[in-house]
Amino acid sequence: MGIALAEDEVANRGPVRRALDLLYLGAGYAAGAFLVAIFAIMMIMSVGRQFTLNIPAGDDFASWCMAAMAFLGLAHTFKRGEMIRVGLLLERLHGRTKQIAEVVALGIATAFVLYFTRHAVQMTYDSWRFNDVAQGVVALPLWIPQLGFAGGLVILSIALIDEMVNVIGGNRPSYEKGSPDETPEEFVERISQGGGG
Repeated sequence: MGIALAEDEVANRGPVRRALDLLYLGAGYAAGAFLVAIFAIMMIMSVGRQFTLNIPAGDDFASWCMAAMAFLGLAHTFKRGEMIRVGLLLERLHGRTKQIAEVVALGIATAFVLYFTRHAVQMTYDSWRFNDVAQGVVALPLWIPQLGFAGGLVILSIALIDEMVNVIGGNRPSYEKGSPDETPEEFVERISQGGGG
C-alpha cells in the first residue's frame, strides 16, 4: 500500500519534482534489491554447506551489497521522514524562526554530506583509474562495488539540496511528519503505527 501511494504521489507533480522523486524511489528500490541479494547470498552460503555448495568470495559480495544497500537507501529514507532526527530545538520553534533553523540545519548537513560525497566519488574514480581489484578469491574491480557507496551519497546530496530549496521556498519539510498542532497522544499513536518521528 505504501509503495502504491508513493508512486501515486510521484505521478501528480511537475517534471523536475517527478524526476527527483523517481530518483529517490528508485534508489530505495535498489537498496531493497541489495537487501534481498544479501539474504540470498547468506542463505545459499548457510544451506549450501550441507550440500558442498559455495559462493566464491560470498562474504565479500554480501559486504559489498550491505554497503550499497545502506547508502542507496539514505535519500529515500530521508525524504520519507524515516531517518532518525534529533529535533529537540526545532520542535519548540515556530514560524520564521523555525524555517531559518531548518535551513541552517539542512545547510550544515548538506556541507558534511557534500564533503563525504566528494571523497567517495574521488575514491571510486581512483579505483577505476588505477585498476584496483579486490584482494579476495574473486578479483573484482573495486570501483564496481564502490559505485553503490558513492552513488548513494550523490543521491543523498541531491535530496538534501532539494529539501533545502523546498524549505527556503517557505514549504514545510517533506521529512516532517504530523501536524504542527499534534498532541502528545496523537504523536504516540502515529509512532506506534509506524509513522516515523
